[in-house]
Amino acid sequence: MNDDAPADQPAAAAREPEPVRLPITGELDLHTFRPSEVAALLEDYFAECARAGIFSVRVVHGKGTGALRETVHALLRRSSRAASFRLGDETSGGWGATIVALRRK
Repeated sequence: MNDDAPADQPAAAAREPEPVRLPITGELDLHTFRPSEVAALLEDYFAECARAGIFSVRVVHGKGTGALRETVHALLRRSSRAASFRLGDETSGGWGATIVALRRK
């Protein structure tokens, strides 16, 4: 058996994934994220937006079956950072995006 990894290092599959760095622009595209990542991602992104003085965020969840949109809306209803939210209009993604107004603390 030829194993080049030292015995004290975990196997590649067991390693934690590297954190993803996202630009804080006021637009968050969820297409590349797993559903299990969305709750923490939204809260972290909203916190960074507020720190940067951005209080309107466009969350792109896509149209598809609507499952991700429903998940996002359920999370927003419980979020302490979201003051309000609505579906995008025809110039901001329609029902494939949600516009979130963040609370100013």
